[in-house]
Amino acid sequence: MKSEELDYVLPPELIAQRPAVRRDESRLLVFERKSGEVRHRRFSDLPGEVGDALIVVNDTRVIPARIPLEQPKGEVLLLERVSVDGVWEALARPTRRLRAGRRYGPVELLEHLGEGRWRVRIDGEPAGETPLPPYIDEPLDDPARYQTVYARDPGSAAAPTAGLHFTPDLLRQLDVERVTLHVGLDTFRPVTADDLDAHRLHGERYSVESEAWARIRGASRVLAVGTTTVRVLETLARGAPLAGRSDLFVTPGFEFRRIDALLTNFHLPRTTLLGLVMAFAGVEETRELYRIAIGERYRFYSFGDAMLVL
Repeated sequence: MKSEELDYVLPPELIAQRPAVRRDESRLLVFERKSGEVRHRRFSDLPGEVGDALIVVNDTRVIPARIPLEQPKGEVLLLERVSVDGVWEALARPTRRLRAGRRYGPVELLEHLGEGRWRVRIDGEPAGETPLPPYIDEPLDDPARYQTVYARDPGSAAAPTAGLHFTPDLLRQLDVERVTLHVGLDTFRPVTADDLDAHRLHGERYSVESEAWARIRGASRVLAVGTTTVRVLETLARGAPLAGRSDLFVTPGFEFRRIDALLTNFHLPRTTLLGLVMAFAGVEETRELYRIAIGERYRFYSFGDAMLVL
């Protein structure tokens, strides 16, 4: 698949700059793969759409991973803790003006790894800012709105945004199980290679309790909340251990072995996330769903609306 097949044109005003007033007030585009039917609902209608499916969520928690730099002006985005002595893998900019072996505010740069990635050291726990995506140019009044209500295990540089729509009341109406994948570079790095197969994944850490996997494996129907949850479940379905790193790259033609439905937000062009949705919903079907969503003025990306593929 050519990476240009992941392109689409989005009017800038459809990029959601702030979350809905209530999490479950966001819109929900429902697509049934067998019939081709499309429905326009509210997220609060989700229990009536999913029936008895087991809902699997990613309970990772976003850390205050964005550390501004004053001189030179830029930032460090912590991606993953490498060791207990404060060493992390991070993205840093402006990379060309930064030097290994120097300290920039609270961050010591240890080694440049290429592609803007660095090995860095910080003292203590991260104490930066909420790492909002670059397409959001408005400050967030409440940082908790960039966490899911079930976030538990700290370690992510970005939120698993499909889960941002849930409220405690809504969760009580569903049968829910948890997995953990700490969102890092792979989830939001754009595809730059001409061919999708040439895009390399670095892998992200995941873990699943044995009791949770037993429930998931034995469920009659499983709905994965978000692309990160898909990667965990399909990694385990291929015999991987209950904790490790997943570099599973889901593209059209992929054989899904454990998910039966997908809840996801609308994703950026030329991302592996959009490729995963196309693999599950169908390439042309996904393009048509995105055309419908744009025509119906759905809100896109992290704080935007959601899509349910049944």
